[in-house]
Amino acid sequence: MRSFVLGAVLAALIPLSAQAQEAGDAAAGEKAFAPCKACHNFQKNGVGPDLKGVVGRKAGVYEGYNFSAALKNSGITWDEANLHEWLKNPKAKVPGTKMIFQGYPDDKKINDVIAYLKTQS
Repeated sequence: MRSFVLGAVLAALIPLSAQAQEAGDAAAGEKAFAPCKACHNFQKNGVGPDLKGVVGRKAGVYEGYNFSAALKNSGITWDEANLHEWLKNPKAKVPGTKMIFQGYPDDKKINDVIAYLKTQS
């Protein structure tokens, strides 16, 4: 009986650990964000727009940055699902974007970057 209960408890915890991994690791995301720093920061617009508070923001509207028409007209709000698709392949998510980054092929790295971006909101 004890082994059955222990097995049931462990089975219940497995999905929780998977969800925690899916949520991302902000510290790992900060490291994975390193290539983004060439164009983005969290204080002012540069080559790319300021990303402070990007999670939950409507795409293509940050003051003082000249976005592509494609991004302005995308209708996207940067929730986690849209950010994930964008970070996976920006040109597939918004054809006509001027962002040159090719995307992260690794879903874990994307989740980590999103977790990091959420700390900068």
